[in-house]
Amino acid sequence: MRRLFIPALAVVPMVLAAAPAGAAPTHGPREVRAVVETPSLFDDEAGGDADADDPAIWVHPTDRAGSLVVATAKNGGLRVYDLRARERQRIATPPAPGPEHESGRFNNVDLVSGFRLAGRGTDLAVVTDRGRDQLRFYRIDPGTRLLTDVTAADVPFAFSADQTEVDEQRTAYGLGTFTDVDGSAYAVVSRRSTPEVGLFRLVARGDTVSYRRVDRLTLPSTFTLPNGARWSPCTDPGDGPQVEGTVVDPATGVVHLAQEKVGLWRTRLVGGRFAGGLTPVERVREYGVPAAFDVEEDDCVTDHAADPGFGGRIAQDVEGLTIHRTGRFTGTLVVSSQGDDTFYTYDRRTDRPTGRFAVVDGGVDGAQECDGAAVTATPLPGFPGGLLVVHDGNNTPETIGADGEARPDTDFKFVDAGFLRALG
Repeated sequence: MRRLFIPALAVVPMVLAAAPAGAAPTHGPREVRAVVETPSLFDDEAGGDADADDPAIWVHPTDRAGSLVVATAKNGGLRVYDLRARERQRIATPPAPGPEHESGRFNNVDLVSGFRLAGRGTDLAVVTDRGRDQLRFYRIDPGTRLLTDVTAADVPFAFSADQTEVDEQRTAYGLGTFTDVDGSAYAVVSRRSTPEVGLFRLVARGDTVSYRRVDRLTLPSTFTLPNGARWSPCTDPGDGPQVEGTVVDPATGVVHLAQEKVGLWRTRLVGGRFAGGLTPVERVREYGVPAAFDVEEDDCVTDHAADPGFGGRIAQDVEGLTIHRTGRFTGTLVVSSQGDDTFYTYDRRTDRPTGRFAVVDGGVDGAQECDGAAVTATPLPGFPGGLLVVHDGNNTPETIGADGEARPDTDFKFVDAGFLRALG
């Protein structure tokens, strides 16, 4: 296995500093509204500690009305929804390997189509289990429209050397899948609380699926600003600036990575390896702004008055990434700007900025604090322009719990994606 390391204080910082910085937007985003929303997920004991995060859209090969949305709910496992946002299936996370260890916690999900399993093509949902530091695999049955666990019993840890390291929870986090021209399937996986990203090749073992790591890269943690100063984004003590949002263009192998407190990056997969280094696409608005971790606040405190003006448009964290494909090479990259509850769009081929939108209140409430998003341009029943699914990190109206307080409430919004063609 080869490791591609990007020097933190040399080439990449100079390239990033040379990238044009965009000012904060001066006009409002285009407003779009959800058609339907999924049932609430409650991150409390009564709700099974379910916390919505990341969706993926599976388009049925012969009956579009039978298409599904597969979504992670962290400790709540997987949820499977139909096109009316009704829950069809619930899949629990695996138990902890022992009383002192973490149980499963499903973070991100993506799909692989036509994976050769037991001699035939199979569609898979691939999930990062950040609690157990593993990838897990679920076969999608077009007949029943149900998912079945096909994870090999002996899958390795994705990043950790042993269970002790797993317990530190620097584990599998963000996820984007890709199938090469030779049919080999890969998962690009980020490591929680670090700037590390791994490339894993999926391997069939009879009627189950495993994986092996074939490459890795490390994104920079420290940057040289245009004024010559050095800057690092604020993180919890001992952590590095992590990546979560990950997407791979199926036609070109171009990988976009969202380093949450830094910005959006671009690299490529060639021959089952990372290739060509890292190219910056957009910085977060807070890039270069001094910040420090405050122990009493248990959070980073940012000195906005000392902003040197080197930031871009996205308000940290930069989160979910998805591609609205309108042709083999045409379409739009959609990027969640979590800090201002909006999404930015870019030309799929050139990374040229093309627009900005927000999912606002309508028949159902809008989306705030969005983590994951997924989109298809395929017309579906109820969504003639295609389907965009986004995470809502603050679902309303509030539901009051037995203690008289509002329950932590998240869900997913289903939006007709036709407006993206105009933005593109």
